[in-house]
Amino acid sequence: MLKARKCVREMSEYHSPLCDPAMELRLDLNESTTGCSPRVLARIRSLDAKLLALYPSRESGEKLVADFLGIKPEEVLLTNGADEGIDLLCRAYLDCDDELIIITPAFAMYEIFARAAGAKTVRVPTNADLSFPIEQVLRAITPRTRLIVITNPNNPTGLDVSREDILRVIKAAPDSAVLLDEAYFDFYGKTMMEQIGRIPNLFVARTFSKAYGLAGMRLGILAGAAEQISLLRRMISPFNINAFAVECLKEALDDRQFVAGYVKQVCGTREWLREKLTAMGFQCWPSYTNFLLVNFGDLRASVLEGMTNRKIALRNRPDCAGCLRISIGTQQEMERVLAALEEIVAEKSVSQQAVR
Repeated sequence: MLKARKCVREMSEYHSPLCDPAMELRLDLNESTTGCSPRVLARIRSLDAKLLALYPSRESGEKLVADFLGIKPEEVLLTNGADEGIDLLCRAYLDCDDELIIITPAFAMYEIFARAAGAKTVRVPTNADLSFPIEQVLRAITPRTRLIVITNPNNPTGLDVSREDILRVIKAAPDSAVLLDEAYFDFYGKTMMEQIGRIPNLFVARTFSKAYGLAGMRLGILAGAAEQISLLRRMISPFNINAFAVECLKEALDDRQFVAGYVKQVCGTREWLREKLTAMGFQCWPSYTNFLLVNFGDLRASVLEGMTNRKIALRNRPDCAGCLRISIGTQQEMERVLAALEEIVAEKSVSQQAVR
């Protein structure tokens, strides 16, 4: 009888959190509600049938990205979304019974890819205030540690990790790959990309799914020391990036005004919403991303249901007690969310009074 590997048989199937297509406002996956640059859209519309009949050249795109980031082309790998870069690292550096360290709560795919490689996941919880638990991470490092993931800023908390703490982890684990997931870099502005090529076990991942509004195009970046990236090239499909992504990459990178304007709007609207939610009595953590983590306490289920009924999708975070994650859209969209929340809270209050 045909059987898959034991670690695969024991895995739970991953179900995408994509919401009902009937939802009018998707604020559950940290996508852009504004869309991509008009220049990118124009480039897509200009593509002809012959170009789409040919295999795309990932290498030309890697040269563009390397120049943009200020690193060497041999230190860059374009991936099918940042997820593929994470998968590559797990397959390259994790063997059966090796250990991956993640800080929880965390992006689910880190552990899924590690389990597929047969590795063990060591979960280090954040501090009580959701800050980075540096001392606990350092204590978790063992001779079996082969990969450590630090998401900066973190998803789903929105909090950042200091450069000093990142360097302490890297120094403590010289024989482990350290992935710095900078998916939300554009909203944060701080990076360690300049250390690529200087720190041999450091990798930095980026995505075009957030600030660039290209989640549907599935395009990511994995940067690392040239000798390590060379090893990863042996594993990756030669045509993993589609023609649309390759052809639109230059326009996406060049339209800095569009990205800067979008980031400015999101950050301003995020702080406006945080102030309003705090005034309503809900705990909101500081965020350096395009989302807010909000503690609704006992109202979480009612808020989630009420928003769904109003065709607004928020992300439930059962790994954070009482919390929902809200992606930041336009000012008008966030005003709609706030108005809906005020209605839900008022309805709940009337319902509770009726019971009494």
